[in-house]
Amino acid sequence: MSFSEKIGALGEDDSAPLYLQLQRLLREAIKQNVLPQDSAIPPERELAEEFAVSRITVRKALEGLVEEGLLSRRRGAGTFVTGARVEKSFSKLSSFSEDMLSRGRRPNSVWVNRSIGTVTPEESLALGLSPGAAVYRFHRVRFADETPMAIEYSSVPAYCLPSLEAVDYSLYDALERAGNRPTRALQRLRAVSFTAEQAETLHVSPGDAGLLIERRGFLRDGRASEFTQSYYRGDAYDLVAELKDSD
Repeated sequence: MSFSEKIGALGEDDSAPLYLQLQRLLREAIKQNVLPQDSAIPPERELAEEFAVSRITVRKALEGLVEEGLLSRRRGAGTFVTGARVEKSFSKLSSFSEDMLSRGRRPNSVWVNRSIGTVTPEESLALGLSPGAAVYRFHRVRFADETPMAIEYSSVPAYCLPSLEAVDYSLYDALERAGNRPTRALQRLRAVSFTAEQAETLHVSPGDAGLLIERRGFLRDGRASEFTQSYYRGDAYDLVAELKDSD
């Protein structure tokens, strides 16, 4: 099956510019999962020949979808489907799993490492723990519908969980079962460029833009219960926050 047979043909009676017609076909194919996430888009030259349009028309159509976040360009590899972007609210305290489920996505995790040890200087400052205090560490790759979305490093004071094995698919579920789910948190966001190793894990290109979100969660009594550093794919996330007038 040719690519045009898969997504449809340009309309002869359609008065819209050709680049918008092609853009519309691609957008609908992505939304209907005819073109699933991480699938490759044919090169501009092939698309131009198949749809009988100029390469400039194809490039303009693809650039619009890149700006929308539905496609991403990977240096040396081509153009790939990103799919619908996920909105991450900065005004609601929720876990990755809860965020994905609320948007109809299926969350999953691949464990890289889990361990127990004494706090590092960085963890001591973030969690307000004394030198020598015990912490649990969890390193995971977070997925939504089989697509890698984030690399996550979490440190949790040992007093918050009964054991390492208490955490299965959701850290917040485990903390809630132990009666130590955070009731408030401080979050910091900054832009980063992915290293070669991070890029390989997240199926993006080295140097691509990412979002590093650092979260410190606190219990009702003021003690820290979580320090998490999450590296999110910049092509898959939009961060939103509700702002209200102080009056």
